[in-house]
Amino acid sequence: MRERRDYDDEHRDNDRRYAYDFDYVLRQYMIRALRPSFRPGAALELGCFEGEMTALLLDEFASVTVIEASSVLVERARSRTGGRARFICGLFDEVELDDSFDNVFLVHTLEHLDDPVTTLQRIRTWLNPNGRLYVAVPNAEAPSRQIAVHMGLVGHNAAVTDAERAHGHRVTYTLDTLERDLRAAGLGVEQRGGVFFKPFANFQFDQLMEAGIVGQPYLDGCYALGMKYPDLCASIYVVCGREQSRGGGYP
Repeated sequence: MRERRDYDDEHRDNDRRYAYDFDYVLRQYMIRALRPSFRPGAALELGCFEGEMTALLLDEFASVTVIEASSVLVERARSRTGGRARFICGLFDEVELDDSFDNVFLVHTLEHLDDPVTTLQRIRTWLNPNGRLYVAVPNAEAPSRQIAVHMGLVGHNAAVTDAERAHGHRVTYTLDTLERDLRAAGLGVEQRGGVFFKPFANFQFDQLMEAGIVGQPYLDGCYALGMKYPDLCASIYVVCGREQSRGGGYP
């Protein structure tokens, strides 16, 4: 039996913060990485936290619909975006949509799903025939995480820590396991990559940025290096089409 979850509670800080200033920096770089693949038309965001990504998507698309399970976060995101987006409070497995979309964003949300493949199969039906699904997740193989493993702070690269589980995480992905779930859902992989080479943990980046030790040139350098070493990035991403036959040349 699936456990009962309190989505209004999972975003609260525990031994680790749910969101860091670095997360907001990372989302801006994520838009930069994904923008060349954007399709003309409407966008759907699945999971919005407090609306930081929503605000960025509103700068890119004239129409943005958001589905979020937490009523608390819906109100915060709605307030942040000034009512410019359409918000639906509900679970991806239960919400009924009459519309389909040219761009669907699942950013740092897939790792929170209890049954990712089944939910991805449903999300696939919300894509227009030529639409694209953009999936980004935290990377199990980020250098900062591998260092934490060697320090004895995390059991192994793909572990889900107690603090992460309390925040709703169910899995920690690598590029191969991410593609596995997307293909199992019938989606076609068109592009994959990483966003932002990550030598430090989120809280360390916050401290370094606040102290002025790390500035924009260093951040831009980490973004550029991440394009060379996607397996060592903070986040990994896959751009998908609705049909597997449209795949991007991967075996």
